[in-house]
Amino acid sequence: MARFTRKKKDPDPPDTNDLVTELKLKKVMPAVPLRDIVVFPGMVVPLLIGRQKTINAVEEAQSQTKNLLVLVFQTHPETEDPAIKELIPIGTLARIIQVVRQPEGQLKLLVESLLRVRLDKAHPDLRYFAVSVEAAETGRRGNTEEEALQRLLVDSLENYNQLNPVLPREILGNLLQINDPERLSDTLSGYLPLKKEDKARVLQELELVPRLKMLLQILNKEIEVLQVQRQIQGEVIKKIEKNQREYILQEQMKTIQQELGKEAEGSEVKAFQEKIEASGMPEPVRKKALEELERFSKMMSLSPEATVVRNYLDWMVSLPWKKTTSDTLDIRKAQEVLDEDHYGLEKPKERILEYLAVRKRSQSLKGPILCLVGPPGSGKTSLARSVARAMGRQFIRVSLGGVRDEAEIRGHRRTYIGSLPGRVIQSMRKVGVRNPVFLLDEVDKLGMDFRGDPASALLEVLDPEQNCAFNDHYLEVDFDLSQVFFITTANVEATIPPPLLDRMEIITLPGYTETEKLQIARRYLVPREMTANGLKDGEFEFSDEAIREIIRSYTREAGVRSLQRQIASICRKIVKEKELRDRKLSERVKVSRRRVGHYLGVPSYWNEESDRASRVGVVTGLAWTEYGGDVLFTEVSTMKGRGQLIITGRLGEVMKESCRIALSLVRAHDEELGIDPEIYRRQDIHIHVPSGAVPKDGPSAGVTIASALASCFSGRAVAGDIAMTGEITLRGKVMPIGGLRAKLLAASRNQIRRVIIPKDNQRDLAEIPRAELAGLQIIPVENISEIFKIIFNN
Repeated sequence: MARFTRKKKDPDPPDTNDLVTELKLKKVMPAVPLRDIVVFPGMVVPLLIGRQKTINAVEEAQSQTKNLLVLVFQTHPETEDPAIKELIPIGTLARIIQVVRQPEGQLKLLVESLLRVRLDKAHPDLRYFAVSVEAAETGRRGNTEEEALQRLLVDSLENYNQLNPVLPREILGNLLQINDPERLSDTLSGYLPLKKEDKARVLQELELVPRLKMLLQILNKEIEVLQVQRQIQGEVIKKIEKNQREYILQEQMKTIQQELGKEAEGSEVKAFQEKIEASGMPEPVRKKALEELERFSKMMSLSPEATVVRNYLDWMVSLPWKKTTSDTLDIRKAQEVLDEDHYGLEKPKERILEYLAVRKRSQSLKGPILCLVGPPGSGKTSLARSVARAMGRQFIRVSLGGVRDEAEIRGHRRTYIGSLPGRVIQSMRKVGVRNPVFLLDEVDKLGMDFRGDPASALLEVLDPEQNCAFNDHYLEVDFDLSQVFFITTANVEATIPPPLLDRMEIITLPGYTETEKLQIARRYLVPREMTANGLKDGEFEFSDEAIREIIRSYTREAGVRSLQRQIASICRKIVKEKELRDRKLSERVKVSRRRVGHYLGVPSYWNEESDRASRVGVVTGLAWTEYGGDVLFTEVSTMKGRGQLIITGRLGEVMKESCRIALSLVRAHDEELGIDPEIYRRQDIHIHVPSGAVPKDGPSAGVTIASALASCFSGRAVAGDIAMTGEITLRGKVMPIGGLRAKLLAASRNQIRRVIIPKDNQRDLAEIPRAELAGLQIIPVENISEIFKIIFNN
């Protein structure tokens, strides 16, 4: 319940003249900044106070300033604690009449505004909102001009209230009886529904004549707007009446024509009836469609509801309820198609062929739901197209990146204007068959907000036990998705919602090795870009060394998307050269390694050979990102100080903890490493991971940080051709990590010869093709001591 605060009763209300005299000298007063209201002298208004500093100001006024405080309008209502420049310079001094404390901690005030005051400055250091003010004397002369303006204002008020009767008769009568022009201007400004900015301008005008002119101008402008508004409204009403009259006449004419037999009865209804019978709908769906058709036949054709039902019937009869395509069950031919379109990717190809082999023997097999996880450019979307081609099915793709509304999947209910089915049903209508290959792209980038969770809506779509009866909100009937071959793609498995992940079969597409990229470029990218840029066979050739140079010096990716762009750029430049120099089309252009720089300019990337030279305090680590593996250097330096640990490089909390664990671990092995213990007290330690603009996190850099610390403290360098990855514990155990294949590919891409990995990850090597490990010496370790022996040569 609200609590009433009784304030001490003043013996007499404060006299305005006494207040003016008292405020001739600047005085600090508690203040209430107002967001939505401008208060004029003479007004009694209720206020709801919620800001803590403002509540404190009310309490200060009750205890120290005889219930007097300043009301001032703030120009930026979103500001919680406004500065003096965010307040208008003129406010009003007000008296608190009543205070009601609300259960939520807010205060409800009833205040009486007394007179204008001028603000000087704010006092933000006080616990309550306070300003220094002085009396703002208004200029009033009592001449005939003031009386003339008062009469004009009264006339305008009567005209305004006739056009917009916002003032009750009693209040209007009281206003018209006010003889004091200053009181009239303030009372009118407070009562009329004017813009807050206009009211603030009137409040700040101290001279009476300019104030009356300003208010008269504002009032006349409002009258002009109301007159135009009334004129437009009248025209609209006339137009509506005309349309209604025409509609009645048309309906009468239609009835007369029907009586005379000049109009075919129910032609549209009959057309829908035929389409429903021919669509092959299941019986419950057919029953629903016929019910809607019956409703439609009884409606007036031009009514809004008839349009809604017509659109609904259009959707119902255009969906592929029974139409399918025949699968190509020739396994050898399907394998040829997959190999023709993609190099490598053996695991997903094998899974597709398994499905076709079982499908050949069991026609009732439900479509699998595969999730292709891999870095951008690794061939996920194009592989889905190849699957459709290999199976002889139609292909449809829906991008889910950034989708936040559940209705995007399930559709909107028909109660909403402009409602439509969700993307799934829209795509099924577009593809025209009930068994396509359906690609849901970027499923890891689904969002969620107040409109629902689209990932939860996808559960019904991707669950083989439920998708035989998928219910779209718009259709309100079940649609069978069990014959659809769903394929989803994602860059990162970790961001896929767990319930959704549980319904999908994960197939990982790792990044390509340099050899695989070379083959992909020769077999697919170069011929494709030659055709796209108008180059014919025989007039253009890439050497293998040129392609390798592009891969090493102009791209840094796990996929081949950037490689394709660079090849396309070279093709365009060659075509331009041919056209500018009038070279014969038959003249053959061969791009060698040396010519790559001529076409593509300065290399964008380079292998950090100088950084990988043996240097004290620098160790090469391996990292995993959603774009594949990469090399990550860790640098450690010391300087005179008191043993403070400094960590830079935009590291996450987990990686910062790895730095502290690594330091404690090295300190525990200082005797083994020959490190002077005094170094921890006399010098500060700085750990830095380059590429400071890129966020980094994860535990797998633990061994790298520990090795860099040991190298810096002992003064011994670590060989530049050694890279490592692994999590460490405080006891020195090397724990397993993820993304091993991508990290080993990064090591191979950067010409690293030796890679130290956790021994528990040794079993993961069996799933990595031997060709990808060529040239790498993999060294499994169990604890940090083994690493120290390897990097410091015993």
